[in-house]
Amino acid sequence: MKKQILALTCLIFTLVPGVSFSCSNILVTKGASTDGSTMITYSADSHVLYGELYYRPAAEYPDNTMVDVYEWDTGKYMGKIKQARKTYSVVGNMNEHQLVIGETTFTGREELIDTSGAIMDYGSLIYMTLQRAKTAREAIKIMTELVAEYGYASSGESMSFADPNEVWIFEIIGKGNGKKDAKGKFVKGSYKKGAVWVAVRIPDGYISAHANQARIRTFAYQAVNKWDDPKQEIFNSPDVITVAREMGYFKGEDKDFSFCDAYAPINFGGARFCEARVWAVFNRCNSDMGKYLDYAKGENLTNRMPLYIKPDKKLSVHDVMELMRDYYQNTPLDMSQDVGAGPYKCIVRWRPMTWEIDGVGYVHERAISTQQTGFSFVSQSRSWLPDPVGGIFWFGVDDTYSTVYSPIYCGSKAVPSKFAEGYGSMMEFKADAAFWVFNQVSNLAYTRYNVMINDIQKVQKELETNFITYTSVIDKSAAELFKTDPAKATDFITEFSCTNANYTVEKWQELYHYLFVRYLDGNVKTAVAGQKNPKVEQPGYGEEWLRRIVKETGDRYKAHGSSH
Repeated sequence: MKKQILALTCLIFTLVPGVSFSCSNILVTKGASTDGSTMITYSADSHVLYGELYYRPAAEYPDNTMVDVYEWDTGKYMGKIKQARKTYSVVGNMNEHQLVIGETTFTGREELIDTSGAIMDYGSLIYMTLQRAKTAREAIKIMTELVAEYGYASSGESMSFADPNEVWIFEIIGKGNGKKDAKGKFVKGSYKKGAVWVAVRIPDGYISAHANQARIRTFAYQAVNKWDDPKQEIFNSPDVITVAREMGYFKGEDKDFSFCDAYAPINFGGARFCEARVWAVFNRCNSDMGKYLDYAKGENLTNRMPLYIKPDKKLSVHDVMELMRDYYQNTPLDMSQDVGAGPYKCIVRWRPMTWEIDGVGYVHERAISTQQTGFSFVSQSRSWLPDPVGGIFWFGVDDTYSTVYSPIYCGSKAVPSKFAEGYGSMMEFKADAAFWVFNQVSNLAYTRYNVMINDIQKVQKELETNFITYTSVIDKSAAELFKTDPAKATDFITEFSCTNANYTVEKWQELYHYLFVRYLDGNVKTAVAGQKNPKVEQPGYGEEWLRRIVKETGDRYKAHGSSH
């Protein structure tokens, strides 16, 4: 088995050197949350993604207006599509109707990427769909119609959809550029524009997750998508099975067709880097998930996890925030418990994720909490409140373990200035931009993590606890105000959202100054009342790490005359 794992690891090095294993989503249904809200999460993880909060105001357009499409990841111009007659306002990944969409890229079979001129990449699909749809079902319908009309320009994607009542997981991949003849040329007429896809509603009372590996296996194929039928809980493209047959991915009976096994077969990397993050979430929410550890480690690829599970207890919004801060703590994959964590038990690993020593392949763990997160969110959609108040977009930048989730109401008409799009960039440092302020704190902490993280979490907990308390009061006041004066209510929630988010950045700037002073030059300094000089402690490396030094260096550092 060990040789098999190493062989699979080396296969990853050879076949997919550019894979980044980015992004994680958690999906929580109404019946699985403590307050009856639906929740999804998203961490946008990329070493070149600048964390900022997007905003698109609602608008109306004349008939036959066209809109330019630019690829979200690169900014490349893709083409034009028809603009909607009316669009909704969008804050981040949530619109004014409490519809929210997240994603993770699973890539899948690379020959299915459409390079023939398709216009709609996954990012454009998400943000344009948010401008056009009110519910999760409508969003899936609109997104798949856009793909059918304009083509799908990305690799495989898993997406999360939530509205105040339903939560869906959706998986999509292109159809390629057609069949090739014996000379390697595409056969004329074999190209099929669009994508194959399937969407599954997560049953109420359950949670799900996905992290860069397709997860939908067998499903009840729907000959007709009845979008207005609330009883239909699966949608799919009509050719989702036939394309797999034509491409040679599947030869069995329709009832045995598995989307992910056909279009994104699991391998060691898909389990260890991707499904392991899903396992981490499930394991923290359900006591029976330990039986899938061998799958998460990539040691038993047949021991597949279910698409969704029932949690042992219902989850609060703070519980879900904490799930986004997972680094496999208290599991056999705990990233703070081996030599790679350094003497101060740092929870992150510097890239590359894979390496080779003496011809043998090795890997770092890839956890939900990671240093290259540009931004992340936890959304709440709540059916008992007016839409502009019911949706809260809890937004943070940088590493989820040390970020603060600030509440942004979905009906807000502006975003906090320190988080705003264009306020700084990945190559433009701006001293009070949220992204740079949070990165200052986290990157300082990485140098001596176990001594600094407690100070960070103290301020993090204080801010988030206060925000959760505040929003319960704001909810009531804003909902009442909406009954009589919607404009004033909108101003009220916008002011609350912007003021508190900007305040968070100011507090984090103060925290950075505090940490820099307190932990300067390897010391831990504490002010002493009435004295000029502080109390100074020097905790050093800790006995465990000192023993490692002795083991590696022998007598090199042995004190002269020591009898030990």
